[in-house]
Amino acid sequence: MNKILITAAMFSALAFTPASAAMMACTGDNMAKANTMMMGMADGPAKMGMSKEMGMTNMEMSKGNMRGACMHYMKAQKMSMMKSGM
Repeated sequence: MNKILITAAMFSALAFTPASAAMMACTGDNMAKANTMMMGMADGPAKMGMSKEMGMTNMEMSKGNMRGACMHYMKAQKMSMMKSGM
């Protein structure tokens, strides 16, 4: 049940904000924005890494481990800032 609620919260974001250099706080709204932003990214190593970290974020949240979820969320943000010029 928690996993369904978390997933619903992640996809219910309506804000389409541009990516900024500042790290966003570890909140459900910001995680949903990151998921939305990730969907619009060009395919490449940065998107793949961010997708992996966001998946791990969801897994940790479903376990109730917000500290671990926030750790993976911060890594996902760093991935979104990477240049995909490989």
